[in-house]
Parts: sequence; structure tokens; C-alpha cells
Amino acid sequence: MKLVEPQVQVLPLQRFVPLIGDDAGKVLLEQAGRARELLAGTTVWNINTTAAGGGVAEMLQTLLGYSRGAGVDTRWVVMQGDPEFFRMTKRMHNFFHGSPGDGGALGEAERAHFEEVAAMNGQELAAVVRPGDVVLVHDPQPAGLVPLLKARGASVVWRSHIGIDATNEWTDAAWSFVRPYVEQADVCVFSRREYVPSWLELPVRIIPPSIDPFAVKNAELAPDVVQAILGRVGLVRETDGVPPVFTRLDGSPARVDHVADVVRAGPPPGPEQPLVIQVSRWDRLKDMHGVMMGFADHVDGTSEAHLSLVGPNVSGVTDDPEGAEVLDECISAWQQLPHSARARISLVCLPMHDTEENAAIVNAVQRHAKIVVQKSLAEGFGLTVSEAMWKSRPVVGSAIGGIQDQLDEASGVLLPDPTDLEAFGRAVQGLLDDPAAASAKGEAARQRAIEHFISTRHLVQYVSLFTELTNGNLADS
Repeated sequence: MKLVEPQVQVLPLQRFVPLIGDDAGKVLLEQAGRARELLAGTTVWNINTTAAGGGVAEMLQTLLGYSRGAGVDTRWVVMQGDPEFFRMTKRMHNFFHGSPGDGGALGEAERAHFEEVAAMNGQELAAVVRPGDVVLVHDPQPAGLVPLLKARGASVVWRSHIGIDATNEWTDAAWSFVRPYVEQADVCVFSRREYVPSWLELPVRIIPPSIDPFAVKNAELAPDVVQAILGRVGLVRETDGVPPVFTRLDGSPARVDHVADVVRAGPPPGPEQPLVIQVSRWDRLKDMHGVMMGFADHVDGTSEAHLSLVGPNVSGVTDDPEGAEVLDECISAWQQLPHSARARISLVCLPMHDTEENAAIVNAVQRHAKIVVQKSLAEGFGLTVSEAMWKSRPVVGSAIGGIQDQLDEASGVLLPDPTDLEAFGRAVQGLLDDPAAASAKGEAARQRAIEHFISTRHLVQYVSLFTELTNGNLADS
């Protein structure tokens, strides 16, 4: 089973200094020098299960890029698996978020296959991982590798990006399944303290995820380029003007060539019409269906506002076999809506041929939106919130998981009950009716994102963790 190692572009840390200021920039560069000395001769490995289509993959691309720019040898390996493995790990993902998923089990047969896939990947890793290397194993899917990597003499960090505020029988079953592997790590990292299981006796660190403001998904785009990109992919009416171009992570120019698959009744909205968007995977826990119904039933149908539910083309996300099912469910529900609602609600599948092209399209979508929604039913963190905040967009989000850590009253609207579609509709309508208030929330959101949710904070926290790991002083904190 041949492992995949995504290409990672080297990125300069110095680009952050004008954004965070000279004092904070000095601290960042000092920490980079410390990491370079500490990890000389050591490789820091990162292992997950997809190279594209999720927040973890996006974070790895930039965090590793900056680490390499700091002179640290960092590598990223994508674990391979068969369709049954990914069906099982998607079930596990749903369990971790309190949902029964496809209704299947996580029993002994599933454990045997989980360990079989881990062993096949472990054989490949054994050829390159050396004693003393540091390995970050991201999320439950590759957790079976933890004991195999420990046997190689590596220091192993299990990094969990998932979690839920309350436990139930499904979360308990998921934790029982991965516990034998997780307990063999040297330290566990979680996004929120509330996600740490009560039985875990290992050292724990809390490191919230972050966005890279210079990534293709977040880089500045001129308003006319935003319109050109959205017109090209079919999200809004195409107009004459500048070409739909963007700059790749390596600095080279590129153009958006692929179009989106769009389910819509009638022509696309004009560039001047207010657009409400949610950008997510086609995942039941993201509740695209609920967003659609809340908008259709509780946002004034006589206004010019449109809703776009934006997700990836389902063939382009390798570790999410339920995506096509969820998209089909949304299309079926959309078809049952009155024509007036179908004319102002679009289901959009973005092309995944080129991950940077996809990121540029998402960037344009978020920048064009009047309101960004993240009405998840469960959410480990939800970095689409910080992405929108960085772009000065007001956010309506569920008061769950990491969304409530990102948003405050000044920067958006938190929904105490994400299943209350009427309250959701009122929140969206209120921002549509008061553009000045929406703009003020957007400006506050950008400042909050800079202060708390960009890569610099994340990188400094990892340097502290690696220092403790290397020095052998990992007492819990």
C-alpha cells in the first residue's frame, strides 16, 4: 500500500510581521530559531487521511510550509485505505459527533480491518520514520498507527480535531474503539478542553486550529476579480470585465477555468443582489438541509436576497463516502420547495480538479457574501467561521463546539439552538435589514480573527509542545 506525500510549498514567516506588528513578529522569529535548533536532525511527520477537501488538509499545507520556511524538516503523509475502511471511519466520525451515522457497528470485525489497514500503512512508514522523529497523527482515522510508530522509537502526538460538547452512547462507542491506540501516544492535543475524555491520563495540550491569512483561500482579492471568478463558475451572473485570476501559493499567476455544478431554478442572481452562503462539506452534521429550509421558510421571500449552499464536488473528497447521499437528500428537498424559493436558493458543487483553484473560488464566495452561515449540528471547530471573520463578514453560527469560541456578540450572531429554524431566519433577516450593523460586526470579526485565529499563534504553541516533548517534561497542564 503506497503512501501519498502531498507537495508542500516553503513559506516565509516574515510575511506576518506587517500584520501582527514588530514586537509580535520578533517573538515569532525567535520561536522559529528555537525550533530550528531544537529539531535539527529530526523529522516532524504529519499523518492524516486526505490531501484535500477538509480543514485539516488545508491547515497542514500552510503550517508545514511555514515550518519548512523556519528550517524545520516537516513531512506530510496521507494514509491509504480501501472503501470499507473509509465507510467505517466515516461511521466513527459520526459517532464522535453523537450521531449513529449509517447505523453500522464498530465491533471486532471493524477493529480487525482497522488494524489491518494500519499495519499495511505502518509497513511503509517503518521504512522512513526514524527513532527520535516526532509524528503527529491527526484524528481517529489513522489512530491505529500510534502503537506502530511508538515501536519505531518515535515520539507520537495524537492530534484530535473533532469533538462534541456532550457525550452519548455513540460518542462512548467511538472513544472505546480508539482508546487502545490513543492511550499509547506520548501526548494528546485537542482543540477545546471540553473535548478531552474523562478517562484520558496522558498529558494533554489545548491548541485551537487556525487559518493562514496568506493562503489562496484567504489572500486579498480585488472586488472586480471576485465578481469575475463567481461569474465564471456560475454562482452569479457573468459580466464583462477582468479575467478570473488568482495567485498561487508559490506566487505564480493562475486562472479559474472550471465551472461549478449548480442546482438552481432560473438565472443566477446579479452581482448586486445580497448573497447568504454556507460553505461546508456535504455532511449531515453541517445541516445544509436545515439552512435551506430555514431560509426558505423564515427569510423574507420578497427581498432580493439569495442563498447558496456551497460544497465540494462529491467525487473530489476521498475520505467522505456519505457526501453523495447528503447532496442527493438536499437536492430532493430543494425540488419540493415552491418555485419562488427554488429561484433564490442554489446548491453549488465546486470543482476539485485543482485544490488552489477551489480555494480561490471559496475565497471569492466568502468575500462576496453579505452574510456567512455555519449552522452546524455538531462541530469540532469550524474554521469556515474564522475564514469569514478574516474577510470582515458577519457570521451567523451555532453556539456549539469551536464556533462559540470564535464568534462573540460583537462579531456575529450565535444560535443557542441550531435546530430552531425560525430563530435562524430572524438572525439572517436582521442582518440583511441592517447593513450598517452587519458591516460593524464584520469589522469586529476581522480584528478578532487577527488576534486569536491566525497561524502565528498556532505555530508558537507547537514550538512549546515540541520543546516539552524533546526535553521530556510533558507534565499535564
